[in-house]
Amino acid sequence: MTDTSATAGAAIVADVVIIGAGPCGLFQVFELGLLGLKAHVVDTLAAAGGQCTELYPDKPIYDIPALPVCGAQELIDRLQAQIKPFAAEFHLGQEVVSLARQPGGRRFDVATSAGTRFDAGAVIIAGGVGSFQPRRLVVDGAADFEGSQIHYRVRDAAAFAGQRLLILGGGDSALDWTLAFAETASQVTLAHRRNEFRAAPASVAQMQALAGAGRIRHLTGTVQSLEIAHGKVTGALVQAPDGSTEAVACDHVLAFFGLHPKLGPIAEWGLELEKKALKVDTEKFQTSEPGIFAVGDINTYPGKKKLILSGFHEAALAAFGVQAWLYPDKKQFLQYTTTSPVMQKRLGVAES
Repeated sequence: MTDTSATAGAAIVADVVIIGAGPCGLFQVFELGLLGLKAHVVDTLAAAGGQCTELYPDKPIYDIPALPVCGAQELIDRLQAQIKPFAAEFHLGQEVVSLARQPGGRRFDVATSAGTRFDAGAVIIAGGVGSFQPRRLVVDGAADFEGSQIHYRVRDAAAFAGQRLLILGGGDSALDWTLAFAETASQVTLAHRRNEFRAAPASVAQMQALAGAGRIRHLTGTVQSLEIAHGKVTGALVQAPDGSTEAVACDHVLAFFGLHPKLGPIAEWGLELEKKALKVDTEKFQTSEPGIFAVGDINTYPGKKKLILSGFHEAALAAFGVQAWLYPDKKQFLQYTTTSPVMQKRLGVAES
């Protein structure tokens, strides 16, 4: 796998451009590679991995076949190792801003915000929920401390060991990190605007048990202001539903309010949408525009389930759809990696 920086000049001729480097986009590289198709991958983030890397790298995943438990970042690392034989080229930190069909209708012009241009035979959109930003803590002065004392994701859990933490939110991320940091932080306070939680009931029960034992604090309320002294956040004022307030001393604020997803330029490409998702068929996961496919959370069809497992299945069928689009006169054969010398050669495991 190579990370290619943007360069001005002639368009890069590509079999396939994949928009999105999350787990489904990475597995799409693998499925295309088995069929002898090379991919270029574009993502707005600075590293491959999508939400798994950006939002919850340490979160355990339990429904990946043959892996009883797998960390989110571990899954990305495994996928990157799996696709290494196919030498996909990555164009990170840039957004696809335009997608247009070329004269003749069989190829596409693709351009990014960094000036990279592609002459692509097919396009696969694996953009998850689209481009996304975390919902931010909106109080005076908060923006000045983002990345230093106010955080919307945990990049390095060890950096918070021994610290006083104020965790905000009522979803899985907030509860998961509350439980994790109860073991390592010097003080953990969880504040949520209401008594009902969106997190898994087992996590809520575990949090309440920790609070009952005095190992963490649980407050119902919202942050109204930050306490700042000598250029640092020293605490926050939490207001309860009845209007009363309580000052919470803290070294760091971790706010997990969820994502604000935006389709961005994808919404302007003339593809058929349903509730901000791309409509696809279930034979080859092609969108309303021939030659443009969509896999993962960005697509919709009857019975759609937003699971990584489902996205992997979609990527397999989309690869065959792309092959048929690029080579309409070529007969397709289903080959197996266990027995196909061609596939084993592509994987680099064929006996010499």
